[in-house]
Amino acid sequence: MDKDKKAYKKTGREAGRTDRDRKTYRKAEPAAGLPGRDRKTGKKAVKGAGRPDSEKKMSKTVGQKVYRPDKKTGERADSRGCPVMKKCGGCRYVGMPYAEQLKIKQKSVEKILDGYGKVDKIIGMEQPERYRNKVHAVFDFQKGRGIVSGIYKEGTHDVVPVEECLLEDRKADRIIASVRELAGSFKIKAYDEDTGYGLLRHVLIRVGHATGQIMVVLVLGSPILPSKNNFVKALCKLHPEITTIVLNVNNKKTSMVLGDKEHVLYGKGYIEDILCGRTFRISSKSFYQVNAVQTEKLYGKAAEYACLTGKETVIDAYCGIGTIGLAVAGHVKKVIGVELNQAAVRDAVANAKINGIKNADFYQNDAGRFMVQLADAGEHVDVVFMDPPRSGSTEEFMDALVSLNPDRVVYISCNLETLARDLGYLMKKSRYRVEQITPVDMFPFTDNIEVIVKMQYHPQQVGAGKKKN
Repeated sequence: MDKDKKAYKKTGREAGRTDRDRKTYRKAEPAAGLPGRDRKTGKKAVKGAGRPDSEKKMSKTVGQKVYRPDKKTGERADSRGCPVMKKCGGCRYVGMPYAEQLKIKQKSVEKILDGYGKVDKIIGMEQPERYRNKVHAVFDFQKGRGIVSGIYKEGTHDVVPVEECLLEDRKADRIIASVRELAGSFKIKAYDEDTGYGLLRHVLIRVGHATGQIMVVLVLGSPILPSKNNFVKALCKLHPEITTIVLNVNNKKTSMVLGDKEHVLYGKGYIEDILCGRTFRISSKSFYQVNAVQTEKLYGKAAEYACLTGKETVIDAYCGIGTIGLAVAGHVKKVIGVELNQAAVRDAVANAKINGIKNADFYQNDAGRFMVQLADAGEHVDVVFMDPPRSGSTEEFMDALVSLNPDRVVYISCNLETLARDLGYLMKKSRYRVEQITPVDMFPFTDNIEVIVKMQYHPQQVGAGKKKN
């Protein structure tokens, strides 16, 4: 493919959103007789309320019971309880032994995917706490408490104050607490979603697992931060480990956390981390897996499923900042990455240069449309890695995949239902068959499950098309 066409091409879809890290929100239930209001509080419910599904990745197939320590043995999940777990809705298994959590997730995957092939044993963590390297807090003002930070109560936009979280990086939690205290000292008002009054909406922290670099993103309702230089100095004095601070402007009535405009207040505006032996530049909007330890296991399994010999041309679809493609670049002939988010593509190109990788090209485009273009151009591809958003892939993408006829497809999914749907579609439309399935526990203490599937082309199977040479 012509490198000059390596384009930050505009598409008909929104160029500023990321294919892989799309955020959708759960809807609040209206109270009886009070349309559009929370059932318990009576407070106006906001369309798109709740935690981002892209972060929670809720699975309806797993039980919703909250587990506590056994009364007789006192056995629990290597942790204390959480005072807000009933309101949060994010951690379903706090207090449950970790081995039991893995058993439940294993059975959940088998229940939905066993008809497609044998499900291998789930890959768990040795230390399943404090794994989140991306931490988000919403800010609010509450009578009697002043400025608070935390998460939305499940199904509403009521803020549940959170001091620290079992899943989140400790330094990130401490920085958020400092921002909350400094906001009060600098008389910075928390944003009110109902009135649109106030300034501080969210704080997003990214932590490099291997490098320790820390990014702080202040999400404001206005581009003006009073006494910004003094505020930045005060925050950096409290936390000298911070390497960059970014001001993001979100002045719209939206459930999305980040706005379109931002500028750097301190540092480079991005952090770097090391994953699978590669260095990656991570900006505020780029998708990067929140659990680095398990991501290395996930990508290692993906490379194993791809059966790479060094001669392959591979596609990294929904590539984000290029993590999968660059991780395997040393074991293939050529990597082609495609991602809708323009900032993520810029990061991917930069990451290839940082790592001295010259056999990887990245394109800004809708993944499905890009695959159609490749198929129409008669391009030959050996392996396709696909890691779509929670909503799964599209028929357009999968039809183009069938036309390309790669030898293998490695599908990484965070949603069992859409994964099963897509596997069924591919098996009906083509000669691809599932050969291996492995769950990976990327999100301990939650009911979220990541699954990786290997599909192999079988020319003897009944299906669409004939394998190209």
